Amino acid sequence: MARQEKELSVEDRLKALYHLQTILSEVDRIKTLRGELPLEVQDLEDNLEGLRARIAKKEEEIANLTDDSKHQALELERAKSMIEKYTRDLDNIRNNHEFEHISKEIEYEKLNVEMAEKRLNEDARAIDAVKMVIDESKEQIADSDHVLQEKRAELSDIMSETKQDEEKLREQAKKLEKKIEPRLLTAFKRIRKNARNGLGVVYVQRNACGGCFNRIPAQRQMEIKMHKKIIVCEYCGRILVDPALAGISEADAKNA
Repeated sequence: MARQEKELSVEDRLKALYHLQTILSEVDRIKTLRGELPLEVQDLEDNLEGLRARIAKKEEEIANLTDDSKHQALELERAKSMIEKYTRDLDNIRNNHEFEHISKEIEYEKLNVEMAEKRLNEDARAIDAVKMVIDESKEQIADSDHVLQEKRAELSDIMSETKQDEEKLREQAKKLEKKIEPRLLTAFKRIRKNARNGLGVVYVQRNACGGCFNRIPAQRQMEIKMHKKIIVCEYCGRILVDPALAGISEADAKNA
């Protein structure tokens, strides 16, 4: 196989390259039919994943706030119980020292009551706010999921219509690539990747490059028609072939 590849004439290599270009251009056309749908589907899936992660995080916040509320409720009950106890103790005081001590303990527990009630109110408001975020996120999920299903169905229809054709074209492209020497194939793929319209090989149109449309000198055009060497456009770097090699009549090339 390697010897056959080396024995290919320049003309045969150019024909193979141009044929490969036409196949890949058809693959590009099929991709264009899909448009931005694959990206749109991916964006919607990523957005849904982000929303679900947000809900999970908010639910964790609610769990933590609920635990804190339970702790504050216990603290509130403890402080109230101690206030009742110290209040009863006031009936049995024996001197001013005991009175002052118990009074300070009551004031301290009253502060604990206030603090616990404040924390309970703050937790309740925070839980309500987080629940609103969760509800909003769930609504967004429902809307996004609906759109996603529509986009997936649309993409699936297009894929089912074009998948078989694309697979056949890609198989043809693989077979052709085996006929082209690796260095030339690598150069072609690099040119094609950098080209805005994916054209790595173009034929001469109206005495100009069929890719960037810059004029080609007459001497250069003669060299292209001779098929003796690989010639690239000095402006855009695309590989140039003459219309005849591409199966295009000279008249059609001039009118293209």
